[in-house]
Amino acid sequence: MGFLPTLFPLLRNIIMSSDKNGVLIPGVLKGFAADLVKLQREYISVEAKPLDTELFDDQLGPKQSKFLGNPFFPVGTEYPKDKDGKHMVLLAQVNFSEVPELPGFPSSGLLQLYFSVGNWWDMGTERIMYHTSEDLKKPSISDFSFINTSEYDELPINKIHSLSFKKSIDTGCSEDSQFSFMFGEHDYWDFEDTLSKNEKEEFSEYFSNEGHKIGGYADFTQSDPRDYDKKQRNDVQLLQIDVDDFIMFGDSGVGHVFINPDDLKSNKFERAYFYWDCC
Repeated sequence: MGFLPTLFPLLRNIIMSSDKNGVLIPGVLKGFAADLVKLQREYISVEAKPLDTELFDDQLGPKQSKFLGNPFFPVGTEYPKDKDGKHMVLLAQVNFSEVPELPGFPSSGLLQLYFSVGNWWDMGTERIMYHTSEDLKKPSISDFSFINTSEYDELPINKIHSLSFKKSIDTGCSEDSQFSFMFGEHDYWDFEDTLSKNEKEEFSEYFSNEGHKIGGYADFTQSDPRDYDKKQRNDVQLLQIDVDDFIMFGDSGVGHVFINPDDLKSNKFERAYFYWDCC
């Protein structure tokens, strides 16, 4: 019987089929493989590494991709302020020249998400900015002493993170309103109820949509806001910021930046919007 522990993983791989992108589809879904492949999306997986440094001591370059830290901000440009006149803080910065090419997304330029330290939880108070590759040739502010880092305590991110990127494949998500699939006569949840414990694990693993990402399907703790507004139905996920040891929106919540695909195509990032939900 000693050969069985090594045989089981082999058998599991045999009953799994691989699509043209190399994503394994578990045996429990093999009858739906061809249609599921059509719903797969390329996206950028973001690895966020927390840095062992104080919030006022950003060792990353001003143009580097990061969570928190000091932004790139051109000298002579008005720095964003909240409704109370307080300077906002950088929550996320993505330099697209560091990101693998993703169809429909910029290949250069800097996307920034700014929050008010006083009421970040009020959606619509954020500021989203985009600096073109030409903007990045301008000198940047280097002195950010006008920002009081003691007020960072209330923010959903409490460590500076460096970001790295790799291209991946999203397989779908039950919470994303843009993913709709019937498993024969069953919807997602009814089909899952028909599965054994091991099959449910394979099923859930295949449709896992967690993590920081650019593009792809969105994960929610409650529901997708795009499902309730016809104007937002086709909006693209620019950025998903998930939970980790130093990041949490409310109670295990996830943050998103969405944008209309036409606005994305024309680089009108000021029309993007932020959304978060939690348990």
